[in-house]
Amino acid sequence: MASETGTIITRFAPSPTGYLHLGGARTALFNWLYARHHGGKTLLRIEDTDKKRSTQDAIDKIIEGLDWLGLDFDAPPMFQSDRAERHAEVALKLLENGHAYRCYATSEELEQMRAEQRANKQPMRYDGRWRDREPGSEQEGAPFTVRLKVPKDGETAIDDAVQGRVTVKNEEIDDYILLRADGTPTYMLAVVVDDHDMGVTHVIRGDDHLNNAFRQLPIYRAMNAVEGKWPDPVYAHVPLIHGSDGAKLSKRHGAVGVEAYRDELGILPEALFNYLLRLGWGHGDREEITRKEAIELFDLDGVGRSPARFDIKKLQNLNGHYIREADDARLADIVAEALAPKIDGDIDRSLLAQAMPVLKTRARDTHELAANAAFLFAKRPLDLTDKAAALLDDEARERLAHVHAALLAENNWTTEALEDTTKALAERLELGLGKLAQPLRAALTGSTTSPGIFDVLALLGKEESLARIEAQAAMAKQNQD
Repeated sequence: MASETGTIITRFAPSPTGYLHLGGARTALFNWLYARHHGGKTLLRIEDTDKKRSTQDAIDKIIEGLDWLGLDFDAPPMFQSDRAERHAEVALKLLENGHAYRCYATSEELEQMRAEQRANKQPMRYDGRWRDREPGSEQEGAPFTVRLKVPKDGETAIDDAVQGRVTVKNEEIDDYILLRADGTPTYMLAVVVDDHDMGVTHVIRGDDHLNNAFRQLPIYRAMNAVEGKWPDPVYAHVPLIHGSDGAKLSKRHGAVGVEAYRDELGILPEALFNYLLRLGWGHGDREEITRKEAIELFDLDGVGRSPARFDIKKLQNLNGHYIREADDARLADIVAEALAPKIDGDIDRSLLAQAMPVLKTRARDTHELAANAAFLFAKRPLDLTDKAAALLDDEARERLAHVHAALLAENNWTTEALEDTTKALAERLELGLGKLAQPLRAALTGSTTSPGIFDVLALLGKEESLARIEAQAAMAKQNQD
């Protein structure tokens, strides 16, 4: 199905009762990619009708998360709460044309009905008591709901673009409420009216909504009978995301808002984009797929029918790949933001960018990248880790004095020259290179882990390197005194 103009239109419709979680982000991604692949449009609808639970903060976080992932939309967001009059208009049109009816059943009557169904072990559904009943004088002025008159004979089949053909007997669907007694529309009505009015041709969403499709289609078909041009959308219900243990994804698996993957886990947007793409969709054995390639390759026939399993280690490994591929100046900006609260003084972003080629080779996230870069801006005297302090005994500090003297005479401050000079010193002292490099690393960085020690020297520069070495070597003299 396509719109009247022949354009495919998809939508992402989050409820702002929480933040943008992985499942929602993947749904948004699949809608975006399908529309882009087919030269169509993708739209954003904020389903904010639950005013008690919807918050502006959640709306802002959802939009921010989508923007961070690079998912743009072809129109400003639609807010469902702005359209209650239009939803009611459709319900009343169905009522006028015999496709819906007034239900005067009280809450007490409905509770008694449900109690009887429970006692008789019957399905819990409305029994249609007002479906073919005319109100009498006792109903005059009484509150009523408007219920859809759902077909009761036969069955409804959906040729789902992911799940295949799915069939439900019509008798299993009760006459559900379109308008509540206070005149407000229900979710089921609002979704259909909004999708129709937005021109949505393909509804791509989680398979927890599959049952809803069988409740929503009767509205389309009833309105099509009333005024025409209400075609069924194409449905594509995507399996949910599970944790690595196969259980439904929850907070214990890391089911947090998208912003937490950026802020708390140090994930790049292109890594999460790629990971979400491969979470339930595949193209051969390829793992690393660029945004451009994703648009070229994505289609619904590549979406699997089984739940995808979230694996944080795979995400981190993929993130490491994208860190290595990322522009150095961009990474420097990210790291500078992370270091700013921890560093006393200015952060030289050009130095960070210069350091990135050696810093990013092993980093799996931006926090690790920032931690590995912190030595560049450390103030003397350096805080030593316990392991680094253990390396700097008096013997090691005496060796540092030899290193200081050798490097003081070095005028060609490049990694190659520094390596040659240090190796030559190790040979003269009849030591393995590690006996000099390990205490040197501790003196320069305060840690036992860092980029290559000669890269560290080159990045710190001659003056700062010698000052740090001298500060540690001097402690050996103090101990002797």
